[in-house]
Amino acid sequence: MLNTVLKGIDPLLNGDLLKILDEMGHGDQLLIVDRNYPAFSADRPVVRLGESGTLRVLDAILSVFPLDAFVEHPLERMEVKDDPSLTTALQDRVLDVARAGHPTALEYGVVPRHDFYQRAKNVFAVVHTLESEPYSCFILHKGVVFPPGMAEDGS
Repeated sequence: MLNTVLKGIDPLLNGDLLKILDEMGHGDQLLIVDRNYPAFSADRPVVRLGESGTLRVLDAILSVFPLDAFVEHPLERMEVKDDPSLTTALQDRVLDVARAGHPTALEYGVVPRHDFYQRAKNVFAVVHTLESEPYSCFILHKGVVFPPGMAEDGS
């Protein structure tokens, strides 16, 4: 796994991950999961990013990956302890990072844990972090890359 040495590209985004992100189309989904998640069980491509945690990985990915502005919840999180109202401190920080670069108001979609495992079977790929905080599992929906001058909501 080589780190990229390209200008303007976060060095955490290695060639394998950049290729996957580039091949994804509008509406495809990317899973970002913690160290405890069974990343290979969904039989999807898995990219490991060394010793990086969720926030670092998300920040790097969102530097090149647009979240979908046409769906209600382009960012989803795993439900905590079977209670959709509970969040972890890390989940709260992830939402803050994602909101910073999203053109519209952004709230989580909440996915019950067992449904999350089922949904994982249909994602494009999985990014496996070494995050140790439980419930640090997210689904990102890829948006559209608009030409310069066009608003990110398509107008």
